[in-house]
Order: sequence, then structure tokens, then C-alpha cells
Amino acid sequence: MQLSRSFEVYAIVKILAVEDERKIAEFIRKGLEAEGHVVDTAKTGKQGLLWAREQSYDAVVLDIMLPEQDGLDVLRCLRREGLNMPVVLVTARGQLDDRVEGLRLGADDYLVKPFYMEELAARLLAVSRRTTGEHLNLRQYGDLTLNLATREVRWSENLIELTAREFNMLEFFMRSPGRVYTRPQILEHVWQYHFDPGTNLVDVYIKRLRRKLMDEGAPPCIETVRGVGYRLAA
Repeated sequence: MQLSRSFEVYAIVKILAVEDERKIAEFIRKGLEAEGHVVDTAKTGKQGLLWAREQSYDAVVLDIMLPEQDGLDVLRCLRREGLNMPVVLVTARGQLDDRVEGLRLGADDYLVKPFYMEELAARLLAVSRRTTGEHLNLRQYGDLTLNLATREVRWSENLIELTAREFNMLEFFMRSPGRVYTRPQILEHVWQYHFDPGTNLVDVYIKRLRRKLMDEGAPPCIETVRGVGYRLAA
């Protein structure tokens, strides 16, 4: 498998990868995070099913051969419980019966190891278009709307002018309202470098973003969690 940064940027932003092979899990995580997506990696079927139930994911990359609970059983549980996020099955086994069974249970596509990152990205893009459509471009938080396609932010009908960094920061928070992000996590996502304990860059941009939102009439929504970081109020 090869890692490339040339694949298309698409509207899926939060992905769950359920893969017990460490190198492959890291390959998937790094490849998708390089394009700005949030990727959680679960090592077992039970852990993946638990996270899929508790959090909101735009797509799931699901290995079939997993410890504790295999991928087909995880998929069966997801669909039975009405969790309809796009699922791309991944396995080293290329037999026809696995593919047919996975699709019958509700998988949206199927990928056989080894694979290229471009191929996985293309499959995710295709299934997201088929299953969820254009609304993936929009992030909604009360009367606050963020459009990933046009990169516009509005509070009710008021357009809020944000810099590229401010937009990326707000989009990061809007992926998971209520989730606390540490300063290192925010710095790495928005600026793509690791935390410098001597910088207050994150705090400065949080203050700017809060001020711009409040100037347009939005109530304070980015909360400080003392000693931890920041979150978008749930």
C-alpha cells in the first residue's frame, strides 16, 4: 500500500476506522488526517460498535477479520439498530461469498487488501454521495450554519467573515459539539504542527472567533474547560 496526498478532498469529515492490524490502521488514519479529516481507530469489533453507537460518524471503514466481534456482525448490529452511516468493508479475503454477505447486510462498498489510499478515498466519496447527498457540505449548530463547499459561515441570515484559520477552527469544533479539544489537538489540526508550550496562538484565535460570532448576535458558544481546552457547547 502507498500513501499519497493527491486524492480528492471530499465532504466526509469524521471517520471511524475499525482495523486490528496496527500498520494498516495507521496507514488509513494518517492518509485521511493528512487531508483534514478526524479519524478514530478502533482495534476490535466490540470497540468499533460501541463508538459507532455513541458518536456521530460520517463514514466507517470496517475490517471483516476482527477480534472479539467480526466486521460482518458489527455491520449487522449497526443496520439492525438503524445506524445508516456509509460503511466500506475492508478485508484480506477476496472471496465472493464475503462480498455478497457484506452487501446483503447493508455495506455500501467493499475493498480488498492491499489497496491504495486513492482507492479508499474514492470509495468513501462515492458512497457518501449515494447515501447522503449534498447535505454533507453543511454543518449546523442552532442558527449557525457552516458551508464546506462555499466556505461561508452564517448566523441566521448574517454572513460572518472569517479567515481561513478561523473557518477551519470553527469547522473543527462543529464536527462534535460538546467534545473537548485540547490546545495541542487544535493546533495540530488547524496549523498542522505539534504543540509549542510557549505559544498562545490557540487562545488568540479562540478570542477572535468568539468576538466575530458575538458581533453578529450569536451567543457565546465556545466554552473554556479549565485545565483541559475548549469545546462547542452541546
